[in-house]
Amino acid sequence: MTASKRPAPAVRSGRTSSEPDPIRVSFRRFAGVRTRVFEVGPPVVEAPKRSRKHPADKPRGPRLVLLHGYCDSADTWRPVLRELAAEGIAAVAVDLPGFGDAQPLRPGPMLPQLDAFAAGVVREQAVLGPVVLAGNSLGGTLSLRAAQNTRLPVIGVVSIAAPGFVDSWLVRTVARNPLPLRLYSALPLPVPGFVVRAVAEQVVPRLLYADSGTADAGQVRRFTTLFPDYRATTTRLEQARQLVTELADAYELDRVRVPLLVVACGKDKLVTSAAGRRLHTLVPHSRLLVREDWGHCPQLDDPPEIAELLTFFAAGAVRAGGTKPAAPPAAATAEDTAAG
Repeated sequence: MTASKRPAPAVRSGRTSSEPDPIRVSFRRFAGVRTRVFEVGPPVVEAPKRSRKHPADKPRGPRLVLLHGYCDSADTWRPVLRELAAEGIAAVAVDLPGFGDAQPLRPGPMLPQLDAFAAGVVREQAVLGPVVLAGNSLGGTLSLRAAQNTRLPVIGVVSIAAPGFVDSWLVRTVARNPLPLRLYSALPLPVPGFVVRAVAEQVVPRLLYADSGTADAGQVRRFTTLFPDYRATTTRLEQARQLVTELADAYELDRVRVPLLVVACGKDKLVTSAAGRRLHTLVPHSRLLVREDWGHCPQLDDPPEIAELLTFFAAGAVRAGGTKPAAPPAAATAEDTAAG
């Protein structure tokens, strides 16, 4: 009998544990903010200088820039980045200021700071190829705001569960009823850290996933580290309330001229699918994909599908040259409702 070597177990993304991680990690500065950057795709090799007579050809492959949501980090895109790496697609994901390993936000309005940061990422990537922005939740908002800025070299946007249109009762409560926040902050004794973390471990999967039973334990632990104690939780709640207030005047959608794909999720407990439908009506040339089986963070629910969606959309945006609406994947018509 000849013994054969057992294959290494596969991790969730389909990559075996013995294979090297294709995600390259670095730290860079955008708009003066030092942050962590995840990158996949062929490494960038500096081309030799050409004369004016024979200028260098501009690269045509799309560059995907992935932006995460509030109280999240670039780690949320890791499963999608691995899928994109397997297809040779160039993409970067960054920690937004105030989250992950990025430097904190400064006092004052949050959205202008985040806009400046996102613009810095876009301009850096645009040197390497046509930029397609994709954002989830707050990242979806920043992607839309970048598309409103006609001076930014963005050729297409995918907005996933962007808030500020038709939000859930939970988001509306944070914005309009500060009483629960005041009561929490005024407790005579701070809630012990282990209690805060235990509650977060139960709440986070229910808010972010379509089915909390399928939540990845590592991703849940990552989210709960954002709420280590009573003081940190209070700060995050205050920050969330400020952000929701700023969303009231966040959009000038008549300025969006590039192809836009709106993704709405039927099991989203934070931003209802009605929000995606409203955004679609406000940007007439946009395309809408409704997935009834996805939650607030579909990049965690279904990384392969999100990676395929982004790949097809980016290819269409490049063909369109950023001047007219790009057709989404075959599965997504002007409005496609799918159960999975």
